[in-house]
Amino acid sequence: MAHAHRQAGQTIAGEAWTGDEAWLTRVAQDASRGAGGVSVDLLGEYLPLLADAAANGRRAEPSELEAVSLLGRRAAESGVSAGNAVQLYLSAAWRLWRELPTVVRSDDSAAVRAAAAAVLRVVDSAVASLAEGYTAARREMMRSEETLRRELIEDLLRGDADVGALVERAEPFGLDMGQPHQVALAAPSGRLADAEAAVGSLERAVVQGIGDRDVLVATKDGCIVVVAPADSARGTAAGRSDARTLGRLMHTELGRSPRGGPWRITVGRAYPGSYGIARSYEEAREARTMTDRLHLDNAVIHAEELLIYRVLLRDQPAIVDLVQTVVSPLSEARGGAGPLLATLDAYFATGCVVTETARKLHLSVRAVSYRLERITALTGYDATDPAQRFTVHAAVLGARLLGWPECDLVEVTHH
Repeated sequence: MAHAHRQAGQTIAGEAWTGDEAWLTRVAQDASRGAGGVSVDLLGEYLPLLADAAANGRRAEPSELEAVSLLGRRAAESGVSAGNAVQLYLSAAWRLWRELPTVVRSDDSAAVRAAAAAVLRVVDSAVASLAEGYTAARREMMRSEETLRRELIEDLLRGDADVGALVERAEPFGLDMGQPHQVALAAPSGRLADAEAAVGSLERAVVQGIGDRDVLVATKDGCIVVVAPADSARGTAAGRSDARTLGRLMHTELGRSPRGGPWRITVGRAYPGSYGIARSYEEAREARTMTDRLHLDNAVIHAEELLIYRVLLRDQPAIVDLVQTVVSPLSEARGGAGPLLATLDAYFATGCVVTETARKLHLSVRAVSYRLERITALTGYDATDPAQRFTVHAAVLGARLLGWPECDLVEVTHH
């Protein structure tokens, strides 16, 4: 305790006291216990400041309040909760007031009221400074944590960082890199204005839905990215169910958001290790691209649902050749290949039922039948013939994946 403060507190409203700090020490220790064991060091010169205010009505100096603010920063950096820090100061204040000689022995009510007003002013200013320092420190810590989190997610998704260092950096965030994880992407149909709010609500929903485990949520390339743990039985029904739970959770939560919707969720499969996260992320990205090209209207797409399309794209020269051979003649039709390709798309999507195709395209059955006949005349392939149906269907899917007829097949081949 500062000597100046001890001198100022030696007469309180005319009442003498010894200046012995034993009672102040006792008050500080009692306040510490009352606040859950918070260190008495966080009180600094607060108690002598209160005693001085009671004795002389003196207000706290800016430098003294700055010292309290620094104590608030120290509390935050030490992991003390804001509630416990404030409780320490309030508990110390009423315990000190109860033992002040003015309160204990004085019959002068006016003096007691004056002392109370002075003490309360100091308590008010000190607690405000404490909270300000605490908040500032927490804000800086959160910014630092968010930077570290973002850098970690970037490296996890890229998959080319040092594995040992990555495991060490992931530990504070609760990630067990030995367990399988999956990555899901949420892409808004419009501009995501308030990404921070969406990320926060989505993270809470995922944690509540699958348990308080290692979950990371961030934004990247206009999408929300979720890294979540998955069932260790990857490839089993349990593992697939876990993946679908994540997709459903995300879609349900984002559906409540007033902006950004409708959302498209793509979920990669689960893999163990740090490279597994990058692999799952690539699957989710690839699923998003395929979903757009194939014009799928599913709200949630899982990577395993698109495996057949990945097979088609694996040998791109072969699929380009198939598209060129089977469906490229459709470009000779009046109006181009687009309407006829859309007819085939709808025909296969409805199980090759002409009436359902007509309903889906808002056309007459006669118009659909005419288009199918026209397709056969131009290409030489009959989509209604079971023996040729698979070839035509594969060519239509390949055209969608390659972006034909919007993209030139020659350019696709060179690319």
